[in-house]
Amino acid sequence: MVLFDLPKLSETIAELEKEQNVEGFWGDQKSARVVIAHLNEAKDKVNTYAQIQKDFKELSDLLNESDAGTPDMLQLIGQMEEDLGHKIHEFSSTLLFAGEYDALNATIEVHPGAGGTEAQDWSDMLLRMYGRWAEKHDFKWQVLSYEAGEEAGLKSATVKVSGHNIYGLLKGEKGVHRLVRISPFDANARRHTSFASINVVPEFGQVNDVVIDPKDLRIDTFRSGGAGGQNVNKVSSAVRITHLPTGIVVQCEIERSQLQNKATCMEVLTDKLMEKKLEERDAKMKSIIGEQKNIEWGSQIRSYVFCPYTLVKDNRTDHETSDVAGVMDGDLDPFIYAYLGRMAKAGGEPQK
Repeated sequence: MVLFDLPKLSETIAELEKEQNVEGFWGDQKSARVVIAHLNEAKDKVNTYAQIQKDFKELSDLLNESDAGTPDMLQLIGQMEEDLGHKIHEFSSTLLFAGEYDALNATIEVHPGAGGTEAQDWSDMLLRMYGRWAEKHDFKWQVLSYEAGEEAGLKSATVKVSGHNIYGLLKGEKGVHRLVRISPFDANARRHTSFASINVVPEFGQVNDVVIDPKDLRIDTFRSGGAGGQNVNKVSSAVRITHLPTGIVVQCEIERSQLQNKATCMEVLTDKLMEKKLEERDAKMKSIIGEQKNIEWGSQIRSYVFCPYTLVKDNRTDHETSDVAGVMDGDLDPFIYAYLGRMAKAGGEPQK
């Protein structure tokens, strides 16, 4: 898998600049922003590569100088090597986001598996884990819907995460996550195994080839159970939309206005329909969307063991750590980049 193709990247820049100069380009500002974002990203890669080449030449020239062995020169050369190494590492990391949709924002959906309160509590713990990860990186985190469990945890939740390369970062998190711990809900303090499912959908934005017939929608309104002051208890502002032909259900209750919640629901529904359309259109989308699995034993992508020992292990990459507390507090980057690196080497979805 070629991660950096300079001629192709230069060709992409030329095409995007040509598209940018078309009359009426800014008529659709949402689509225009997507084009500009792709253009800036491509230019940044080319410029960074050129700077690395320049720094490497300067370092090589210094090494060939007659006084390269003096203390002052050795110190300068050492600092330049360190700086160059850092730039190369950063550049290599950006090249992992070569997927067509990697630069997009994404929505995370969390659903508990079988197990009632125990699984619902585990789902809530995962939601917090991703929230802490987003906070550490200064990514925008917006809860679109949250349905609490009867005793603890959640029955379902949908969150929008916005920032640079969000879908690229989170696409490997899609799948079943397994927890082993002493259950706080078991009076006999027995060890339990719980499962929860994470789904990650790119925010495609305005999609011209997805047409939604209003007759295919069932729209329900209800009172929000979330934050929002007295308004949430008096006004049915929350919205749930069911797309009847596919059975896809989306829900939003974060906004005060019913119209705003409906608009957000339609955006999420469009994204999910686009995801479905791409999956059906091309078998290659399996490497982007991921494989649907049952929320049960043997289907997990990652295991989190709290007892009798502490271990978090990714079943696809074999990356692991005993720092369970750190992972649950959002230290997910080692797992994310292990997955991206393995996928880049394999040219697709890492296989066991």
